Amino acid sequence: MAEPQQTTTHQTETERPLASDEAPSCSSLTTKELQQNLRAVKQRQRLVRLMFEIPSTRIVDRALSKYVEEFGEELEEVLLPRKLLTGNFSPDIISERRLALQDYLAKLYSVRCARHSPHFPTFFTEQEQRRAHSLLRAGQFQAALQQLQVVLEIQEKLLPWQSPTLIVPTVCALAVCYRDLEQPEQAFAAAQRALPPVRRYGLKRYRASLLDLLVDLGYELGRPVAQIQDELTALRDAERGEVTSRSLKELVVQEFV
Repeated sequence: MAEPQQTTTHQTETERPLASDEAPSCSSLTTKELQQNLRAVKQRQRLVRLMFEIPSTRIVDRALSKYVEEFGEELEEVLLPRKLLTGNFSPDIISERRLALQDYLAKLYSVRCARHSPHFPTFFTEQEQRRAHSLLRAGQFQAALQQLQVVLEIQEKLLPWQSPTLIVPTVCALAVCYRDLEQPEQAFAAAQRALPPVRRYGLKRYRASLLDLLVDLGYELGRPVAQIQDELTALRDAERGEVTSRSLKELVVQEFV
């Protein structure tokens, strides 16, 4: 899994706009000139840079498979490192292609439409999230916890502007792991972190279960939970019959099945 590094560099590009008597009309431009203008616009939009590091590689032997291309026009200048006819698995070639892939990921991240696509974070974390939830369902909470912490770190670095909603399933799973590992302080902190985005963005499927867990952990830790209890009671009264009665753990184990 490629791990984005902490440092993000924002670049600002300023160009002198054409005066009204300088700007040619679209109808007077040739197809080649229109394509050049389009490329120039795309280049000006690539403002965000993030450094990626691929710490290790492995060789996977798979049968031929189909694939779907997205953002073909937008990413026409962002190319994957090409394979060679021979020698693809030599250590030197693997190292060279690993560095090229790091550069590719950084360029891919710089394209706004790709960066804001829901497929982007999924590409980096879905496999690890599925593994973490499989471990959780198997009762291997410590191993699941370690995997989820890696996922959370990547989500926060990749898309900080989306992280409030993006991290909710991950943080909820962390709360469940901490609870089953008998670490109530950490479980309470994780659940507290998940609650504000759940409230703000109307993620109803988590709200009652999170509040219920916080009330339970609050009593266990001797924390004041009257306000949380009131919120849970009001929620159940207002949405009688619609509020889930399942625990947060019951919700979490059904993720990524």
